[in-house]
Formats: sequence, structure tokens, C-alpha cells
Amino acid sequence: MNAKEKNLHRLFNPETVAVVGASNNPSKLGFHVMKSLVTGGFAGNILPINPKGREIFGIPTLPSLHEIHQTADLVIVVVPAPHVPDVFRACAETKAGGIVLITAGFREIEDPNGSRLHDEIKAIADKAAVPVIGPNTFGIVNYATHLNATFTPEFSQNPRGGIACVSQSGGIAHLLSFLAMRENVGFSKIIGLGNRLNIDFPEAFSHLAEDDATRVLMCYVEGVDTPKRMMAALRGLGKKKRVVVYKTGRSRMGDRASLSHTGSLAGNHEVYLGAFRQSGVLTVDSAEELLDTAKALDRCPFPAGNRVSVLSAQAGPGIAATDTCAEVGLALATFRAETQAQVNACLPPLALRTNPVDMGPAWYNADALSRLIRAVMEDPGVDGVLLLTMFASANAAIVEGMRETLLRWHQRKPVITCILAPEGIWDSEVYDLEERGAIVNYPTPERAARAFANLYKSGKLGRKQREIHDKLQGDKPWR
Repeated sequence: MNAKEKNLHRLFNPETVAVVGASNNPSKLGFHVMKSLVTGGFAGNILPINPKGREIFGIPTLPSLHEIHQTADLVIVVVPAPHVPDVFRACAETKAGGIVLITAGFREIEDPNGSRLHDEIKAIADKAAVPVIGPNTFGIVNYATHLNATFTPEFSQNPRGGIACVSQSGGIAHLLSFLAMRENVGFSKIIGLGNRLNIDFPEAFSHLAEDDATRVLMCYVEGVDTPKRMMAALRGLGKKKRVVVYKTGRSRMGDRASLSHTGSLAGNHEVYLGAFRQSGVLTVDSAEELLDTAKALDRCPFPAGNRVSVLSAQAGPGIAATDTCAEVGLALATFRAETQAQVNACLPPLALRTNPVDMGPAWYNADALSRLIRAVMEDPGVDGVLLLTMFASANAAIVEGMRETLLRWHQRKPVITCILAPEGIWDSEVYDLEERGAIVNYPTPERAARAFANLYKSGKLGRKQREIHDKLQGDKPWR
């Protein structure tokens, strides 16, 4: 591990954080950064740097980095761009670990002074081996240490989990975070790369590859300066973590917007998608699908194949899920004779008893419901289950009726669900089943089916990469 890599570890796991540009004024970003650190529960030292202040959030201020009595592992910078070179020199002189540069006004702007400043601060940081997240970033979050080094205190409300979010866009990262709050999706880290002074996608991926708290990477990409380096880093990361990418910039207008936003062109979209596939990485087409897929990758085993069983308490959601399965490359499993006989025994002749299965007549019989679900799950011709239940007053007990079977099964094959009711009815039951690893729940049948399909595709891409590796490397292990 070189000096910059060691300092990157310090940046994400600091004991002391200094905020240059800390403020008591709510109209300043320095106020919101301080609020994020203090209210987020960070247990280390917080040092507000402001030559004009006395106390910020109850913490005495210091006039400069040179006045602190311990080395700062992380320095968050929120001063105007012309003052940033002096701050970087102070970071180098005081041997700071790393920098989160929230300030904008560098390479991404049309003014040539922006590029000049960019090159100047990069030279300072590189010479001192100081890793920099940014410029023009919202910051980073490390949920393992309650470090919210952003200007958005609300990031701390996300539950802790196994998904790391790496994004070039602050807006998309906020969108994903707020969606995750509503849907009980837990994060390990959030990283806003910004305009990538000396920490780009490859460095972030290398760090996350060794991060025990991260099981899945979801990545939002606009433009990339060194695509070959990125793809090589993704291949290395994919040997240790599950990965899903959302790449924008399909249109000419999107390409121009990417240049303005990140300082990089989006590039030929189809070429990127092909490169991601060759690197064994799954790509998706929306922010919603990115989060849905990451959730499935975090909480489900890979299915052995694409044969799915649709079990629905009402016919309509089952049909909707079945249509989506056909669109995204899933096949409806054909039950073996023994399974079909058990399903037939649980349901009356008028019910739809082949795949998809209408479980409606079993609402009132918890034993029949459990036997039906168990029979389908244990069928060797079924690679996973889509389980769909919409609340109706008459089926209020159906989730409780399925509970023990789902807990005992514990996703030996994936069980992806759409269990939906008005707020406050099934919330605790669904939450408990998700937290205990029995299901992964989505708000619509279509999203559940698409998440299953992406889970299958991701596993298939990974197996293909391992096969290629084995051919090229002989007996050398994949991991």
C-alpha cells in the first residue's frame, strides 16, 4: 500500500476532522458540514477552522490548520476557489491525511482560471500524497463510523447496510439515498467523486474492494477520462464484490451536459455498455433500477438459472409480473409432477394452479399456504420465487401465515416479493422478514420481477468472467 492509499484509508476512517470554512451562518455550506458531523454522531475530534469565529456548534474555533494540536486525518474544505491553494499547502505542511473538497470553480467551469487552479492544487496534493475527494463534491459518508462529511445532515438517517454508492452526481446520490430511506435499503458508504482531482473511479474501487462493510457497489457514471483504467479496476473489484452500474449520457445533449457537470465527455454510450459487459458488470437504465438491483444483490443468493415461479395472492399482480418476466429474459418454471400434485392438493380446481399460481383460495388456511409455498421452493426445476400479496381486509393474516415457512427457507433460493398494504398494517412483519434474510420486498410486481432478472444476469456475468479467468490463468484461483 503506497502513501496515498494509506492516506485514503485515513480519509475514510478519521479520528480527527478539520472543517476549513466552518460557519455559524445557515446560508453557508460550512454550517451544514458542521451540522452533518455533529448531529451524525461522529465520535472523533471535530475542529472548526475559521479565523473570525469563536465557537461553532459549541466547539471552539481555530484560526488555521497550523494552529491545531493534532494531525487532521480528514480536512473538509468549503472556502472560495481562489483560497483553496493556500489551504492545500497548509494540509501538506501539517501532514493531513486527506481532503474532501466541496468547493466548485475548477476544471468544470469555462473560465481558464478554473483549469489553472485545478492543475495547481493537483500538483500540491500529488506531491504530498494527499488523496482528494472532489472538487465540486457533496462529500462522503462512512456509516460504520458515523462519519457524515457532507453538507447534507439527512444522509445520516439512512440505515447501515452492505451497499456502497459511488456517484459522479450529487443529485443522483441524494436521490438514491432518499429512495433508500423509504425502502429500508442500508448503505456502507456514499462517495461523491465530484470532478476527480486525484481520486477517480479506480482508486475508489480499489478502496472498496478491501472494505469489509461493503458487499455491493452501485455506481452512477457520467463521463470517464481513463476508461481502460476504470474497466480494469471494475474487473478487480468484481472478484470480491457484486457490482451494478448506471451510465447516463445516451443523448448528444446528455453528453454536453456531462462535460459541463463533471469536466468529462460521456462518450459513446454503446461502447461503454459493451465494455462494462466485458468487465463482468451489470448495467441498468434508471436510478430506481440501480437501487432495486443493488438491494437484491445485497440480500439474495444468485439463482442457478432463470426459471422462476410466480406465486400471487391475486391474479392481476401475477399476470403483471409474468409479463415483465417475459420482457426481461426470465422463464416460467414447469413444475415437476410431484410439485404440481402438492399444489393441486392445496387449491380448488377452479384456481390457477400451474405457474403462475393463484394462491387466493389458500388465504384462510395457513397450513395449505405454507405447504404450497414450500413445495414450489423445493422443486429442483425452480430457480427462485416471485411472491406477490396485496392487502385486502379478508387476507389480513396471510403474511403471518407465510412467515415461518419463509424464515425456515431463508432464501436457499432467492425469494423476491411484492407484499404491499396501507401504511401501518404489514410494515413490521415485512421489515422483520427482510431484516432476517427471508425475503427482499419491492413496491410493485414489475420492479420485483426486474430485480430478479438483474440478479440472474449479474450472476451469469460473474460466472462468465470466472470461466474466462480460468482459461487464461489455469489453476490460479479467481479469489
